Amino acid sequence: MVTSKLQLAVPKAIADQFGLKPGDELQWTVAGEAIRVTPLGKGARAQEARSVKERLELFDQATERQRRRQAKIKRGVAGPAEWGWKREDLYGRNLSD
Repeated sequence: MVTSKLQLAVPKAIADQFGLKPGDELQWTVAGEAIRVTPLGKGARAQEARSVKERLELFDQATERQRRRQAKIKRGVAGPAEWGWKREDLYGRNLSD
């Protein structure tokens, strides 16, 4: 819930998971129709220190990894015909006899 002073409370479970303490800074980033909140720790500061060129290279690498994953999925997913069983084998098995 947002207070009248536009403040938010971080749930304890999330604060514990990410090691947040009172006074820690958070980075707020618009992500489409959502808001991404990340602790402004060592990792976030290192990200900000990267040049635009370095960040674009990392983005290109991630895009290529995703393309490879998608290609694996397209050529390697077996369907029910290759699983060696039929729906009837799993459900019912004509037990009404």
